[in-house]
Amino acid sequence: MISLEGVSSIRKTHDMLPIHSKPKLWNPSIAPNPPTFKKILPLKISSTWNENKEANESKAGRIKRLVLSNEGRTKLNTFPDREFYAYPRFVTHVDDGFIATLTDLYRERLKPGSEILDLMSSWISHLPNEVVYKRVVGHGLNAQELARNSRMDYFFVKDLNQDQKLEIEDSSFDAVLCTVSVQYLQQPEKVFAEVFRVLRPGGVFIVSFSNRLFYEKAINAWRDGTAYSRVQLVLQYFQCIEGFTQPEVIRELPSAGNSQDDKSPFSWFMKWLGLFSGSDPFYAVIAYKNFKPVYD
Repeated sequence: MISLEGVSSIRKTHDMLPIHSKPKLWNPSIAPNPPTFKKILPLKISSTWNENKEANESKAGRIKRLVLSNEGRTKLNTFPDREFYAYPRFVTHVDDGFIATLTDLYRERLKPGSEILDLMSSWISHLPNEVVYKRVVGHGLNAQELARNSRMDYFFVKDLNQDQKLEIEDSSFDAVLCTVSVQYLQQPEKVFAEVFRVLRPGGVFIVSFSNRLFYEKAINAWRDGTAYSRVQLVLQYFQCIEGFTQPEVIRELPSAGNSQDDKSPFSWFMKWLGLFSGSDPFYAVIAYKNFKPVYD
């Protein structure tokens, strides 16, 4: 599971989302110049108010504190990630129940016509088939996987553990997704700050994960944690960035075998820790840039 060069708005030539057998590798030279807008002069407002507004805006997106220690960022496999992901894996990394829950969440939170950036992605984005989006740009580490993704209009390959800078214009996307991949980020604070920058005001960042992982490639802070501590870790990633709304946590915890109807405190606690086997547990942490929009 998903540097752009000067991304700006690109129009589709069809009303319906085109299905690309091979989505296009991102080429900034074909992007049109960004539209210009007429400025409306505001009424005179006190200079103090303007100064406070500018000061608050300058803080937005900044990293308030580091979440991980140096030790927490380490991996067992220290070879470059590009080497590890060089061979395409055309498999799903979570079960059907997880995927169905994720697709329902996208159906609920992503408006039709949105522009979406799918970070650390692969050959499937799990977006609802019936919903038409204006543009889906994918990111990952394997070009063959990304080229197979029929929902993507464009994609680019970049190792975010080597360089966290996204060469994307500010406020370019309505939504950013990161699916079962956050556990591999060694500089999550910088990546989350970049996500904040490229989101439009009111844009949403959805980070979903389960208990599966490439053990040798997950960071130490994630690898040695519990389900509870991992949720808390992603919450802190959001909270360390100035300007994200209070994160929301969504959980779908599976029942274990015949204990489906077992609602005892012990059963609930064990499932919370991710210690029961069975289908993949679903976790998503969601926050918005500046504010959460209210739609009719």
